[in-house]
Amino acid sequence: MKLDMKQQLIKKCLFPAAGYGTRFLPATKATPKEMLPVLTKPLIQYGVEEALDAGISTMAIVTGRGKRAIEDHFDISYELEHQIKGTSKESLLEEIRSVITKCTFSYTRQTEMKGLGHAILCGETLIGNEPFAVILADDLCKGDGKGVLAQMVALYKEYQCSIVAIEEIHKEETNKYGVIDGELIADGIYRVNNMVEKPDPKDAPTNLAIIGRYILTPDIFDIIRDTKPGKGGEIQITDALLEQAKQGKVLAYKFKGKRFDCGSVDDFVEATNYFYALQNIRNK
Repeated sequence: MKLDMKQQLIKKCLFPAAGYGTRFLPATKATPKEMLPVLTKPLIQYGVEEALDAGISTMAIVTGRGKRAIEDHFDISYELEHQIKGTSKESLLEEIRSVITKCTFSYTRQTEMKGLGHAILCGETLIGNEPFAVILADDLCKGDGKGVLAQMVALYKEYQCSIVAIEEIHKEETNKYGVIDGELIADGIYRVNNMVEKPDPKDAPTNLAIIGRYILTPDIFDIIRDTKPGKGGEIQITDALLEQAKQGKVLAYKFKGKRFDCGSVDDFVEATNYFYALQNIRNK
């Protein structure tokens, strides 16, 4: 079937990666939290591979001071490659070489930490006037069958609007997340009518929490520009998305798969054990 000429595909993925990672101090004092390894791969590489799996090859990364290691990781290291050429260790670079070959990377900086909404706005010059995906690398996801972002891209092709990934959480944890309320319109798909950033459990409309996967339409940039600082004095993407939701233009998708909040030590250890067990199963 021929695509409608107005229909746009998701070709770019934005990675907000300027945060300090304070929950992992002192490890993140000089190392970007996005470069913390789960087994032998840094978190951000898992995210880039998930975007590739969704058919996206243009990666736009919003960095900050002390984040140079991210750029170096997605670049050729001639000295290292020369040193291990012809040895048994050469194969260890095959995955990252493949990523570098298949992707285009561009970078900009967020000079002040003013929240996720502000970080996304900083990426506007890299994205332009087109719909795009957003991955928060410290939310490490393992899709059931398809990757989580691939599931969302398929949904975008049908609905052509902003989409947030959600999961059910314990009600007492709502003060850590953006929380949605909405009308169930299909299996696992909600038309959002309300979004609240980090509500107290007694005020939370539901226990459906937004996690670090988004597809956003380009009008979000103008909305963010007009969004006043909210919870914590930061510009929240939740507040900007609420403006789209008032027009019926935001879906929430209960994704199929598993997610680890690798910004927390407990989930980071759980993710490491989970992927180690998966690796052992594959190697048998």
